[in-house]
Amino acid sequence: MRVVGLTLVSSAVRLDFPILESLRSILPLCEELVVNVGPSSDGTLELVRSLDDPRLRIVEGPWDPSLGGRVLAVETQRALDLCRGDWAIYIQADEVLHEAGLERLSSAMADARDDARVEGLLVDFVHFYGSVDWVAGGRAWYNREVRVVRPGGAFVSHAEAQGFRRRDGSRIRARQSHATYHHYGWARPMAVLAAKREADNALYYGGASRRSPLGERLPREVGLARFAGSHPQVMESWIAARRDAMSNGFAPIRWTRRRLALLAALGLERLTGWRPFEYRNYVEV
Repeated sequence: MRVVGLTLVSSAVRLDFPILESLRSILPLCEELVVNVGPSSDGTLELVRSLDDPRLRIVEGPWDPSLGGRVLAVETQRALDLCRGDWAIYIQADEVLHEAGLERLSSAMADARDDARVEGLLVDFVHFYGSVDWVAGGRAWYNREVRVVRPGGAFVSHAEAQGFRRRDGSRIRARQSHATYHHYGWARPMAVLAAKREADNALYYGGASRRSPLGERLPREVGLARFAGSHPQVMESWIAARRDAMSNGFAPIRWTRRRLALLAALGLERLTGWRPFEYRNYVEV
């Protein structure tokens, strides 16, 4: 069974992505690893090259900023189009596969390899928020997403590269793998998160301040809970070097209609196990 990994990254040093940890987390499963490195002046290319693994294949080229957030899907697709094999494992630069999921993901790929009904595999998500000690939940955060897909041109990166769809836009048939990605996008030092907010405004809104600046603490969100599990082993040094610079507590929550709706949905989910109006980028099989 041939498995190829893929990701894309830009400004990894300035925005402090755990890109090396991310790549190392999936490398045990991959015969090749395609990394699309976007234009960066902060040493991102050199950082990726420092992985120093013969399976690494770096792709470079201009990214079109006029596409806004859609450029992420376009550039993810460029990497996916280079993948050849039975499965392609997609991981974003702020996601890390927990080592407990290596065998699960490998077994799921082997089991589904010859099953034409299965077009992709799902991974579960743990979303850290503010620090590595708090996780976010509820409808504002997805429980799982397609992160393994069959390469070969039948499937495309969708929207802003959250998941994948068939070329006709219909949803992929996917099976659970029970592997877990830890998402550290909102668990970086506060100075980095402020730079991330500026980068998001530039990417999605042409530089307009559509998303308000961050203060010294992140705003408290609906559904926060203390993290009781273990972090991936490849993240231990990264976390130790940054823990003290992460958010120290949360700013008081501002109750808007949206947050009240999220609170009601979270209460219903905890009572019944049903997540109302959950967005699913796939059809589970």
